[in-house]
Amino acid sequence: MPGLLSSPVCLTVIWFLSWSLRPSRAQIQPDEVSGVQYGHLESNVTLACGKSQIRLPVVWHLNNSSALPWHKVTSDGTLVLLHADHSAQGNYSCYDNKGLLLHSVKLRLGRPPGLLSISCQVPNHTHARCSWVEPLKTYLPAKYNASIRGNGQEWRPCIVDATHKHCDTYHPSFWQTIHTLRVTETNVLGSETTYVRLKLHELLKPNPPEAVMVKELEGYPKRLIVSWSFPSSWPLHDAFPLLFHIRYRPQGSIYWSEIYSEESPATIFDALAGHLHHVQVRAQDGVNSDGQWSEWTPVFLVKPWEVYTTPEPNEEERFTDNNIPFNTKPETSTAKSHNPELEDEGNLGLVILLVLFSVVILTTVLSLIFVVWVRQRRRHHVTKQELTSMVKMKSMPI
Repeated sequence: MPGLLSSPVCLTVIWFLSWSLRPSRAQIQPDEVSGVQYGHLESNVTLACGKSQIRLPVVWHLNNSSALPWHKVTSDGTLVLLHADHSAQGNYSCYDNKGLLLHSVKLRLGRPPGLLSISCQVPNHTHARCSWVEPLKTYLPAKYNASIRGNGQEWRPCIVDATHKHCDTYHPSFWQTIHTLRVTETNVLGSETTYVRLKLHELLKPNPPEAVMVKELEGYPKRLIVSWSFPSSWPLHDAFPLLFHIRYRPQGSIYWSEIYSEESPATIFDALAGHLHHVQVRAQDGVNSDGQWSEWTPVFLVKPWEVYTTPEPNEEERFTDNNIPFNTKPETSTAKSHNPELEDEGNLGLVILLVLFSVVILTTVLSLIFVVWVRQRRRHHVTKQELTSMVKMKSMPI
């Protein structure tokens, strides 16, 4: 057996197998694939070519391409990406001078968490929901933890929905004037906690009323009946009453009239008869006047009741071949005839009458002028005779 192992043929086979298996053994060493590496955006990111210090020259590829972002390679084969941005993300691989893979890693870039922008909605006395957004996007998956407490109380959990980035707390202590909410965001690059002070009684804002109906009131041309239901999110309990605000206006007007009511339905007494009206309703906590009004419901259109009269049938409907009424009175209709010949004769007579009237007026005027002229002539003649007599008298001897 020892002789067989030392034979030239056996040694040749062993050497060949060891030489052929060396590259594959180099590719599956545990320190060559490190998974995902995270780095800060807009900063220098260092990628090592494996855990062992490599003295030989290495070549780096990004996504199987030799084109790399702005970078430098150190003497030990480490790749340094300078001011890396989103274009520097991807799969990096380093190879020795023979083209053998030494190491690969996936690079993801982002930012550590910052302070969150938080807002809260309080639809009733038993539930509060707080949502948040990132003023500066991190581009990295994050985990959230939230809790809330009143003054002097212990922290209690706020149930987190990480997908929609909000948390819910139930049955908060409304008798506490101020509450504090804290939300902690954590990702692979760091952690940040945001605190916000809340006044739940001022944030209380019911949802709009539901099942709103606006109807006319028969026999009353200036009245409308408005009915509604409590929001489904509001607890139906005597300890939590709601005040309702109704506004209305005729279509086309810019001025609203309004009434308030604690019960449904409510009556509008001064609607504008015969006009279409816009009507809306909203709600507010009936006890806490510091709370907010809900949003207005959609606009409802309705017209007050009005008398509908049956129109009189026309002559063609009243007088048909099968239904001719018996008339016991003589015909007294004064309707104008639409005969064109009669109309022409009437117009001709009117023209003749106007011509005769004009002739009479002209004759009268000419007669007056003639009379005035005769009078003036006679007066002139008399005056001439008087002057002649006076001359003759002066020429007579005394």
